[in-house]
Amino acid sequence: MSTPDLSGKTALVTGASRGLGRAIALGLANAGAHVLALARTSGGLEELDDEVKAAGGKASLIPMDLMEGDGIERLAGALSERFEQLDILVLNAATLGELAPLPDIDPKVWRHALDLNVTVNWRLIRALDPMLRKSGNARVLFLSSNVGGNYAKAFWGVYGVSKAALEMLAETYAEETKKTNIRMTIVNPGPFRTAMRAQAMPGEDPMTLPLPEELTPMVYEALTDENDGVKRYNFQEWRERNS
Repeated sequence: MSTPDLSGKTALVTGASRGLGRAIALGLANAGAHVLALARTSGGLEELDDEVKAAGGKASLIPMDLMEGDGIERLAGALSERFEQLDILVLNAATLGELAPLPDIDPKVWRHALDLNVTVNWRLIRALDPMLRKSGNARVLFLSSNVGGNYAKAFWGVYGVSKAALEMLAETYAEETKKTNIRMTIVNPGPFRTAMRAQAMPGEDPMTLPLPEELTPMVYEALTDENDGVKRYNFQEWRERNS
């Protein structure tokens, strides 16, 4: 997939300081989009900004905790004052939670995972919907998982439940925006060389996994592919088709 021309587009990426979020943010900036990079880690965002600028791209850094107070609503207000519209929204920020049998999961961990993986994304959609509707061709990418998205897996209960709920959120929003210029894409990346994967599978050799930036061509295709309703992308299947 060749690099699309995203010049003039504004893209908000959550969880942009590392892993897949960082790779997607870099890819969008390299394609010409003005990237609004959001994450809790200021140091990671500053490193991302340096790399974006070195490549001639443009980024604005948003160091914030999506779980904190009414920050999402205040963010939406600030963005609407600075930007006329939002063209791309990448909902990537997430937590693994706790790998444990359902009866053993700490209630605080359960609530935090559902809040970050589902409720935060609903709040972002709720707050940014007016800006998305002003775009001539808005795209919302939901970073999901095969666990929860396609099948259940023992001990992955809170993560799987949250991703299943996230996909229903995407499906519902797609139904409600059929007559608008907003389109949804659900991306199931599978295993990548990320910190979350290392947390989930500490005994796995990371060198056997693809680097996060290898997802970028598929993201380009997902952003430019015409679709009605929800378009689904599975990285492993996509790589096999394009190998």
